[in-house]
Amino acid sequence: MKALWQIFSLILREQRVSLIRGALLSFLVLAMGAALLGLSGWFITAASAAGLAGLGAVFDVFRPSAMVRFLALGRAAARYGERVLTHDATLRALQSLRLNLLSGLMAAPYRRAVRLRGARALNRLTSDVDALDGVSLRLFLPVLAGLATQLAALAVLWWLVGLPIAVWIFIGFTGGATVIFWQTTRKTAHLSRRAEAAVQAFRARLIDLIRARRNLAAYGRVTAQVELTMTAEGRRLDLRRQQDKAERFAGAAIQLLGMGVSAGALWLGVSMAQDGAIAPPFAALGFFATLALAETIAPLRRAASDLGRMAEAARRVSRDIATRSPIHGGAAVPDGALSIQSVTLHRDLSSVPIIEDMTLTVASGETVALTGPSGVGKSTLLLAVAALHPVSKGQILLGAASVSDCNEAVLRDEVTLLPQRSALMSGSVADALRLAAPESDDSALWQVLEVVQLASTMRARQGLETAIGVRGDGLSGGEARRLALARALLRNSAVLLLDEPTEGLDSATAMTVLRNVRDYLPNSAILIAAHRKAEIEFADRVVPLI
Repeated sequence: MKALWQIFSLILREQRVSLIRGALLSFLVLAMGAALLGLSGWFITAASAAGLAGLGAVFDVFRPSAMVRFLALGRAAARYGERVLTHDATLRALQSLRLNLLSGLMAAPYRRAVRLRGARALNRLTSDVDALDGVSLRLFLPVLAGLATQLAALAVLWWLVGLPIAVWIFIGFTGGATVIFWQTTRKTAHLSRRAEAAVQAFRARLIDLIRARRNLAAYGRVTAQVELTMTAEGRRLDLRRQQDKAERFAGAAIQLLGMGVSAGALWLGVSMAQDGAIAPPFAALGFFATLALAETIAPLRRAASDLGRMAEAARRVSRDIATRSPIHGGAAVPDGALSIQSVTLHRDLSSVPIIEDMTLTVASGETVALTGPSGVGKSTLLLAVAALHPVSKGQILLGAASVSDCNEAVLRDEVTLLPQRSALMSGSVADALRLAAPESDDSALWQVLEVVQLASTMRARQGLETAIGVRGDGLSGGEARRLALARALLRNSAVLLLDEPTEGLDSATAMTVLRNVRDYLPNSAILIAAHRKAEIEFADRVVPLI
């Protein structure tokens, strides 16, 4: 419930005025419904009694009938306003929530971000956020409005009908609804979580099937993947049927509760009328008001059924939103000199440092290669320099400014990282390059393609309009790597961090590309996580990590 309350607080903060107005209108709808039915019952009974007593000519029918019409029309108008305000506010808040979630996913720690599958991220942005539309519409607002209506009815019925009937109605509805809600959520919480997991599993497998259809066809695994997808769909439908069954049982229990409370209110009213404690019309008022008050607990049927799904989605979404990194507003970077001073780094939550008390300086125009076996911390150090990995001890300076204090926008302009696994999205070569520098003209794009030895290859195809598939489909591994490097060069950064930049290239091409990179960025400080001989030989200085 903590995560659900956090999400509701976010929604309320985004659309406070509209939601408060909607909540008031929701209360007004329920209160006017109870007043309408109660007044109608009183009016009919009182008019009948007056007619039997021969007082029909003097009985005032105009004011009660006018009030009935007012309540009927006012309830319809209030219901319309409540629906418009609450749905509009919720949709706007969810739009903001989806953007915040996307920002959180994009700003997640690097190692967590690279492990996040596209299908899972898509589920976060669609299925999870869609599940949260019920937090305000089907959970908090109906419960709060229903409770407020029950309290108001308790006071009014106590005044008009008497304490026994008022207390019976209040305890019957609130106590009975609490028991039904608790029992239903206890049975369906795990079921709804499993149903939501099945939905996400089906979507993920379907997306994987579509994305990897070529590779699956090449290895003869299309049928197997289709079977896995259909199995997930069958599980989803089966769990949904079980969830619908539980929801129907909850609905039946709520209806039986309403009938039981109404029957009890009728019995109490008749008994009190026979004893002369109240007039028969007021006994009818209590009974008919009870029928209307059953509407206050009706939304619990859907809320109880979806609570597990909403709670699980809220837990995941609140965790992802909580990982957002603040945008620093600190100092700008005065020059491109890179200084690593007594830095200690840990990988994730490990207590053993992967790099301990390291000091290194890379001057402007200098190239330094980090060497050592896999897992020694070369990539982690590059991530720390790019402010994508926390520094346990020491500091990393760009000029005289610590990377932790640098203005975020300036830092991203001054430091560019080419990781081991670079993403290429579907589009053209020009689209891929202009992600780094949207204002670049065609001549600038051709220039960086020349630097990475891709210009002739692209001219032989369709030039800058050469199509690229998802994850670089249509390019070889070496071509995709060089295109990612070209995109990094377009940033024209003071510090360039390269993690195995020539992977997939032959030695001669690798050396040519590295020399061209230095010619293109003569004043940049370049730090390379090197595995290949060409990268080591190209460096001005080699720093082994052990």
